[in-house]
Amino acid sequence: MKITWLGQAGLLFETDKLKIMIDPYLSDSVEKINPKNYRRVPVDESLFEIRPHVMIFTHNHLDHYDPETVTRFIGEETDVLVLAPTSVWNEVRKLGGDNNYVKFDRHTQWTEQGVRFTAVKAEHSDISPIGVIIDDGEKKYYVTGDTLYNEEIFEDIPDGIFAVFVPVNGVGNNMNMTDAKRFCQHVKPQVAVPIHCGLFDEKDMNEFEYENKVVPTIYKEIKL
Repeated sequence: MKITWLGQAGLLFETDKLKIMIDPYLSDSVEKINPKNYRRVPVDESLFEIRPHVMIFTHNHLDHYDPETVTRFIGEETDVLVLAPTSVWNEVRKLGGDNNYVKFDRHTQWTEQGVRFTAVKAEHSDISPIGVIIDDGEKKYYVTGDTLYNEEIFEDIPDGIFAVFVPVNGVGNNMNMTDAKRFCQHVKPQVAVPIHCGLFDEKDMNEFEYENKVVPTIYKEIKL
């Protein structure tokens, strides 16, 4: 599995058969609402050449479900599998086309080309946030989505997680680095990847103290 960090919480997973994009934020939409949240890193325009087979959204906040970004990948002429919790599903399906809009709330599963996706609990300020487990048959990858530390989440998480992708910025109802470390110690992944920093702030993700961590570089493959 090749994995690329798209900045903020955006990720691109690639198998031999699928390109899976999660929560891409590739615009300046947030700055228009809150000027302090301007992009520190310009958009890589070459990313718009990607034709994802699967798009996953974890919740309906602008830095995760950004219509300005989404319409570059989903529209009347595309055929994309879209997995989205209720808050996003109600909006994204208005884009129409031959896309398959699946209401992907907690405990829902979908299997595509041998990859199984499972929606799991997240604790956030959106009405229906999710995390997602991506199981390619060899390894399990866990993208938490935006979330606080909540004991109920662990009921949904299987053993044997290979890598977890976890927010560590500590604002906007996300875990700080201390609680994200505790969270990872409970999940027990082989590798933890801190995200959700460095685009709207100057935080250094190298300060995340989980022992088995890989700090990503924006627009680069994450070497796990």
